[in-house]
Amino acid sequence: MTQLPQRLNLFALSLMGALATTCVLAPQSFASEGSVSGPVANTKVTEPYVRMMAREAYFWGWPMANIFNRRQAFKDLPEPGLMGGIVPVAPINRLSMLSDYIDPAERLVACPNQDVVYGAGSIALDLEPVVLQVPDFGSRFWVYQVVDLRSDSFAELGKMYDTKPGFYLLVGPDWKGEVPAGITKVFRSRTNTGFVIPRVFQDDSAVDRAAIQPSLSGVDMYPLSQFDGKVKHRDWAKLPKFPAQAAGSGETKWVMPEKFFDELPALLKDAKPLPGEEARYAQMAALAAIAKADPQLKAAMIDEAKKADSEVIDPLLQFRNYGLQLPDHWSTISNGAAFGTDYFSRTAVARSNIFVNQQKETKYFYQDLDKTGTRLNGQNSYTVTFAKGQLPPVKGFWSLTLYNEQHFFSPNDLKRYSIGTKNKSLQANADGSLTIYVQSDSPGKDKETNWLPTPEGADFSLYIRAYWPEPAALNGQWVPPAVVKAN
Repeated sequence: MTQLPQRLNLFALSLMGALATTCVLAPQSFASEGSVSGPVANTKVTEPYVRMMAREAYFWGWPMANIFNRRQAFKDLPEPGLMGGIVPVAPINRLSMLSDYIDPAERLVACPNQDVVYGAGSIALDLEPVVLQVPDFGSRFWVYQVVDLRSDSFAELGKMYDTKPGFYLLVGPDWKGEVPAGITKVFRSRTNTGFVIPRVFQDDSAVDRAAIQPSLSGVDMYPLSQFDGKVKHRDWAKLPKFPAQAAGSGETKWVMPEKFFDELPALLKDAKPLPGEEARYAQMAALAAIAKADPQLKAAMIDEAKKADSEVIDPLLQFRNYGLQLPDHWSTISNGAAFGTDYFSRTAVARSNIFVNQQKETKYFYQDLDKTGTRLNGQNSYTVTFAKGQLPPVKGFWSLTLYNEQHFFSPNDLKRYSIGTKNKSLQANADGSLTIYVQSDSPGKDKETNWLPTPEGADFSLYIRAYWPEPAALNGQWVPPAVVKAN
């Protein structure tokens, strides 16, 4: 089993210790004795203490700041469109939809895939509830991901739920308005801020690119005040294009240590404490008050946040540093979009591949290493062989995607970034097994249908998605095959 770096182990131990202390100080049996005192305002505290608390606060709040700042980034857009001409973006409480696979140059969200057509939109339910349109997708696989500020799902909309075409309402935790006629179902969020990402399966063929368009035209999201009971249609292929943000090799930086403690009060206000989090929230509020009152201590907090960014959070970009460990160095998670108080997993997933679906919607398997435990690198050739009858067990579809070390697509002449159900020309072996060739050079013309190109001489990762997974994929009965070095 791959071991976490020492600093991550130390962090996990300290976090568990803190939680254990909380349990000792506030046992259930004392509840009847009244409220427990929290931090006293205006108490002098030491800089080392502030640094310790700042580090924990930054790690804990990082996923929430990530989603909050996505809301802020696009709030002034005039209408739905494409950032840099390729990435769907929209004003608050609106949605933008692609009409084809995501462009490989996308950098707003790590670990995109080219198995589905994406949409995206931030929600601000403190402003107004929003309506989600669900068209008739026929037999096509689809799922709408709807998450709150914590990146936890609060709505179930998709083929696996047998969701019917109609209008669905998203409301905030305190909304008490009247639900208008024509709304099929209401979903209530724990927070006002969140994010919506429709995913609609598409074959890798010109025929299916054309066939999917009528369904896509009925996907939409808008404020409740614009709801009239009539389905709105839009040709998503004709969206306006907005200037691209400054792009780099990695994901757009959504959380800034310099701004985090100014944003912390808004995060605490939006995401009310989960059961058992009251003491944590009191500590975080006290920290935010210190940052506001004392510039010197705020500077120390920012310094610690920068250190936490590089020392604790950045290592979580690597899949091998977190998750449930499986045979042959694969890993997975079991609580995607349902993290609750699992703060470590929530931040780890947010750093490496934010916006994962619930497990019953999609099961994810991650790989950074070959069968021997050596880092995957494009200077080598590998095979991934699924035995006969041992493809990922799904009711929806599956794919094997390759990402570079920043968790984005690696450019290649084939323009192929994943292999799976969408590919109709995969060639099985004589014994019924299926071998995927993972290498930088062609494995030979007769094998190119099964070829997943790698970046030359650079590290990369593999990623299996099992959409609408069968029980075997969820309970550990099925696990991915080893990645075997072939040269």
